[in-house]
Amino acid sequence: MSTAARPTDFSTAPRVLVVEDSDAIREPVVAAFADAGFISYGAAAGTELESMVVGRRPDLVILDVMLPGGRDGFELIEVIRARCDAGIIMMTARDAIDDRLRGLRAGADDYVVKPFALDELIARGQAVLRRRHGTGSAVAVGDLLVDSDAGTVTRGGVQLDVTATELRLAQFLVAQRGRTVTKPQILQAVWGYDAYDVNLVEVHVSALRRKMEAHGPRMIHTVRGLGYSLRVDV
Repeated sequence: MSTAARPTDFSTAPRVLVVEDSDAIREPVVAAFADAGFISYGAAAGTELESMVVGRRPDLVILDVMLPGGRDGFELIEVIRARCDAGIIMMTARDAIDDRLRGLRAGADDYVVKPFALDELIARGQAVLRRRHGTGSAVAVGDLLVDSDAGTVTRGGVQLDVTATELRLAQFLVAQRGRTVTKPQILQAVWGYDAYDVNLVEVHVSALRRKMEAHGPRMIHTVRGLGYSLRVDV
């Protein structure tokens, strides 16, 4: 059964959809986002998600991995991505490291580990929305072109199929081209918070690197013990 909680001014407020079968988790999260100024909806099963994504057009989806109704959270990421450009935060169990990595590879922007603090979840949600779309003109490094206004990454004349997170990562790396940037610096720039998370950074760097290298030599280089550097090696 879906639920909804709305702030006073819903004309310009961001919309969040919380997909979680546990009432004890879903309802406080829905209420907390509403208190934080969101138009906040809840769904108890993945079967409700498709119609709600189309009808509600959420800006952010908080998505549990284990859901009733035949589709798990990983499959539902594809449903969301096919129908809207919402940011996605996965909710996973503390010991489910494979689930976290799989979710990030499938296109989730971030994840939280149960049990989590509501303030942290809201802060992460706000950071995802704040970082969804970069600004600025196109920047070229070698045959790599990152166009923030168009929201595209092109390599060797081929437009890459990048997620919104990968676009932000590419924007940051080209802005810091030739420099070594640490993983905490990337986390702050791309996700908007300081808490160190090696999996979050490494998975997205690896995904972007793989897409770029499908059309040319390596440009994102690992600097052992420090971080990464985007450069053209001659």
